[in-house]
Amino acid sequence: MSAPGGASPALAVGRAAVGTRPNGVVVDTLLVFRRAMRLSLRNPVWVIIGLIQPVLYLGLFGPLLRKLPLSTSGHGGDNWRIFVPGLLVQLGIFGSSFVGFGLIAEYRAGVIERMRVSPASRTALLLGRVLRDVVVLVVQATILVAVAIPFGLRVSAVHAVAGVVMVAVLGASFSSLSYSAALRLKSEDALAPLLNGIAVPLLLLSGILLPMTLAPGWLRGLSDANPIKHVVDGLRALFIPGGSDATVVWGVGIALALVGLGLLLGARTFRRESS
Repeated sequence: MSAPGGASPALAVGRAAVGTRPNGVVVDTLLVFRRAMRLSLRNPVWVIIGLIQPVLYLGLFGPLLRKLPLSTSGHGGDNWRIFVPGLLVQLGIFGSSFVGFGLIAEYRAGVIERMRVSPASRTALLLGRVLRDVVVLVVQATILVAVAIPFGLRVSAVHAVAGVVMVAVLGASFSSLSYSAALRLKSEDALAPLLNGIAVPLLLLSGILLPMTLAPGWLRGLSDANPIKHVVDGLRALFIPGGSDATVVWGVGIALALVGLGLLLGARTFRRESS
């Protein structure tokens, strides 16, 4: 029988067993991941809902791309190679930014309180959840790319896989930041406007639907200061044959920097709130 709030006895026993062994963080992370994954599989509706929006964009806005001149893309590829990477980034950000609501529910159910008295690594409490979110995001992104192919997307398997990995890294950063914000605020009413207030401007200034080369100078300057814009550009360069390697490297570097920052802040919050 599961403990209240969804915490399984196996998780508690596993925490007690690992203690402070050198590989305790890895073992604890896997335990937390398995528990979080089971909860997601029991209620897959959120995975489906997270995928519906970008698929609707494909169906509703995709036909408009046929009327859009290739010259407006600012790249040498077709418009699907511009549009789909933007949808992937949108999926990565929105699919990961709202995971904190589940943590608030666990906090109210007493799960976080029970974790405070366990010997589990506080970092693992974050990493296990983020790993679950990354797995879900990879599945969603893979389905999105597969659905886009019949619409007209042409991309090599290697570049498609690399793009999905890049989005997963970006998603891990927003997932970590979402958990950190959730533990600090402990209120859905405060978390929702905070996430929307950050995610929406970042996406609008990243040029997810159309490149910011179409924007006026002042708006392009704001966009250049947005790190998500460089991730989008890197992902598009990855999808376009002959795309700039420097743009790809810069985008990957920004994504890695964001995930490092997110995990650092998230782990610090978990250690403080779970101590």
